[in-house]
Amino acid sequence: METQKDIDHGLMRRIQQDDFAAFEELVERYKDRLVNVLFRMLNERNEAEDLVQETFLRVYKHRQEYDFTYCLSTWIYTIALNLAKNELRRKKKFKFFSLFDLQAKGVELEDTKPGPQSLKIILEKAIATLPVKYKTAFVLRDVDQLSYEEVAQILEVPLGTVKSRVNRARAILKDELRPKLEERRALSKGTLVPVRTM
Repeated sequence: METQKDIDHGLMRRIQQDDFAAFEELVERYKDRLVNVLFRMLNERNEAEDLVQETFLRVYKHRQEYDFTYCLSTWIYTIALNLAKNELRRKKKFKFFSLFDLQAKGVELEDTKPGPQSLKIILEKAIATLPVKYKTAFVLRDVDQLSYEEVAQILEVPLGTVKSRVNRARAILKDELRPKLEERRALSKGTLVPVRTM
């Protein structure tokens, strides 16, 4: 029975022979997963889609350099995450100035008053606040459900480091989400505010 690795390697051999149908099949296999991972890294769907497109352009451009001793998925994820890290660095560099530019132009910044939100939105916002090294490991392991070994290969760090980062991310998320979930639970129970009679 063919494994995922066998299927990927078969596609890559065809791609190396300029079989564009095989390339399109590879894109379909990984596109949605990569968009989801990069969206969680960047918090911007259009940027995530652009970087996934750039990832596949690089896969095609460097198809002859692919080393078949590695999983193709690891190679693709590594390219995508490196592009995302570069984008995050670029954003961080210009973020400070753009805030002042907006205020100088009289643009009102969004008011982030707390209100009832879906659990998914609460979780997405909490994931977005994680430091990049924890967020990357967490998203690959717990969201995209890659094995610890695959995550270690993609991030080029020891297995123990991946486990540590994932556990740290889970702990941060737990601390971050607990008060919000308790508040939400209280609201859903219809807690009444006591009213004083005159």
